[in-house]
Amino acid sequence: QYSPDNVAGADGDTDPTEITFPGCSCRTSSCVVHVCSCLSHGENYNSLCLRPADGGEEYARPVFECNAMCQCSESCQNRVVQRGLQFRLEVFKTEKKGWGLRTLEFIAKGRFVCEYAGEVLGFNEARRRIQAQTSKDSNYIIAVREHLHNGQIMETFVDPTYIGNVGRFLNHSCEPNLLMVPVRVDSMVPKLALFAATDISAGEELSYDYSGRFHNSPITNREQKSLEEDNRLRKPCYCGSHMCASFLPWDSSLFST
Repeated sequence: QYSPDNVAGADGDTDPTEITFPGCSCRTSSCVVHVCSCLSHGENYNSLCLRPADGGEEYARPVFECNAMCQCSESCQNRVVQRGLQFRLEVFKTEKKGWGLRTLEFIAKGRFVCEYAGEVLGFNEARRRIQAQTSKDSNYIIAVREHLHNGQIMETFVDPTYIGNVGRFLNHSCEPNLLMVPVRVDSMVPKLALFAATDISAGEELSYDYSGRFHNSPITNREQKSLEEDNRLRKPCYCGSHMCASFLPWDSSLFST
């Protein structure tokens, strides 16, 4: 079933459509940094493009867009991901990777491409579904972990297997052209937004790194060792990159009892 936006999962733990954020009181057509409450962490976009992190910033900044409760106009520049698809994309059959997604037009670096939308699940339901899978099943469940300044970790689980959007057809690449960023609009439940990490030509396949490593630190020796031990359970990677790791990223936490 196609849905452009996240929906509540079968466990009903989280309702991504609930509006819990207060809106800004800006009465301008476009909100301004240091005046708008939604931009308290700094400017998010510059001419529809995701603003790159400053050189001194070690981690990605949180992105909060203006929402349904805001008094600014629909044309506010801090409303990007919520507008949905702006480019013509095509689902196509790849040679070795099953279905894939490509763009039919040029996409400039920093532009929002699509969301990875589906059922938003709680941890127990996400683990139940993953443990019920066989080696022949495709796994679409994504686990996103955000590390907060106080040491806490916020987890979001999205499963587009039964209800989802075009994002479910995106393949992994060890040298991706998309970057995933959690973007919050109406509540703390993020939209998993994919932005162009580089200029992308018409006809090019779209991909992102399933491990979320695009702007993260290199893999550690300990992680490498655990990955090698898990290789018997992992699926081969066919991204074709000269930096290919040979296997798709693997997260064993949802398999533990």
